[in-house]
Amino acid sequence: MSKMFVKTGDTVQVLSGKSKGVKGEVVAVSPAEGKVIVKKVNVVTKHVKPKKMGEPGGLIEVESALYASKVQLVCPKCGKATRVGHKKGGIRVCKNKECGNEF
Repeated sequence: MSKMFVKTGDTVQVLSGKSKGVKGEVVAVSPAEGKVIVKKVNVVTKHVKPKKMGEPGGLIEVESALYASKVQLVCPKCGKATRVGHKKGGIRVCKNKECGNEF
């Protein structure tokens, strides 16, 4: 397993793909695959079969996973997409020169 620079609940910006430039909240993180699921980004249609009697089936829209390298963390203080630095104790730091905010 590898460590991830994003956590569930972080705000990220998509760097490449059909949703480039979109900001969203991380819903789930999968360190084993190196992927993240971002709310309202990379939406795909999924065919669903009804499981129980009376439950509807059909097409539903679901967020699909993205590689973590395609997203960049957004600093809550300056609001820009930034690289992540680390201090002792596992504290994440904004790498923008003007900011330097801990999150």
